Amino acid sequence: MVLSVRAVESLSEVGEATWQRFANREGSPRDPFLSYAFLSALEQSGSVSADVGWLPYHLVLEDEAKQPLGVMPLYLKGHSQGEYIFDYSWADAFERAGGRYYPKMLSAIPFTPATGQRLLVALSEHESALVAGAAQIAGEMNISSVHLNFLDQAAWQRRGDEGWLLRTHKQYHWQNQGYKTFDDFLDCLSSKKRKNIKRERRDALANDLEIQRLTGAEITEAHWDAFYQFYIDTGSRKWGSAYLTRSFFSLIGATMAEDILLVMVRRDGRYIAGAINFIGGDCLFGRNWGCIEHHPFLHFEVCYYQAIEFAIEHGLSRVEAGAQGEHKLARGYMPSHTYSAHWIVHDGFRDAVGRYLEEERTHISEEIDYLEQFSPFKAS
Repeated sequence: MVLSVRAVESLSEVGEATWQRFANREGSPRDPFLSYAFLSALEQSGSVSADVGWLPYHLVLEDEAKQPLGVMPLYLKGHSQGEYIFDYSWADAFERAGGRYYPKMLSAIPFTPATGQRLLVALSEHESALVAGAAQIAGEMNISSVHLNFLDQAAWQRRGDEGWLLRTHKQYHWQNQGYKTFDDFLDCLSSKKRKNIKRERRDALANDLEIQRLTGAEITEAHWDAFYQFYIDTGSRKWGSAYLTRSFFSLIGATMAEDILLVMVRRDGRYIAGAINFIGGDCLFGRNWGCIEHHPFLHFEVCYYQAIEFAIEHGLSRVEAGAQGEHKLARGYMPSHTYSAHWIVHDGFRDAVGRYLEEERTHISEEIDYLEQFSPFKAS
């Protein structure tokens, strides 16, 4: 069978039915970020576009009869912002040596450091054809590199077998060990950590603050208006400007509200803080948080403890609370590997990056081993 790969500059050129057929296949946990609703909302809202350095360039794998066999979310990037896997030093080194690093190709969920599938195929043997097609297009277009970010470990290892450069990273994830209640989770912690969490939860709501958990039809445009104010305020302080537009939130509210958990905080009838989470088949993904008032420990309550409670109540196996944050460790979120794979077109540059990544993988593993010594859980 002769297979071919073509690129499209809009998800609408693939079509919702075709995309969904590959994005959340039966037998795999549902991933809200791979859904047509989420990715098309990014495009329709202008959150991703050529103007902001995220040109959609999704790949479609087809047979001789032009029947789709798989798809791949892909972007031509004019920078490295909003990725949570940092290659600024690679770009600097390549360009100082006379190369052109940007544009590059990135297969990832924009602004979302969550592990998931990137090669969306019905048959596993078609993965290789899809990634080979991406590498071939990069070479033909004189593009420096192709990056597959936040892969699951098995797909990451398969890319290594095909000659891709392998990279590891670190996040903090909470794992559900069959807890029935939040107290069951607390009972597994050391006495000191258990007392600290109880104190933080009490103090977080000390100023007559009220927590609301909203999902589905409970989320209104008024909630999005309030949340976007928090998001803009926090985003401008962290990144200089927010990545997501206001219309993005209305779009996902209209098309995938059942996959959203919005945790909002009120004081005196006015919303003052909130966090957005996405509900997967076996995981709760914490994404954005913001506030317009400071209250001690409120961030921990809204982003970490409410997420744990929700995951326990709904039988979810883990919580991924986003990138970075060693402060998560004391609150039950343990250090975990995350994975990416990279195709560098230039032979000499690929060798140099490969040597760097060997050392980096060792360092990441050693760092995770070290951090595990500070586990809040009782010694077994």
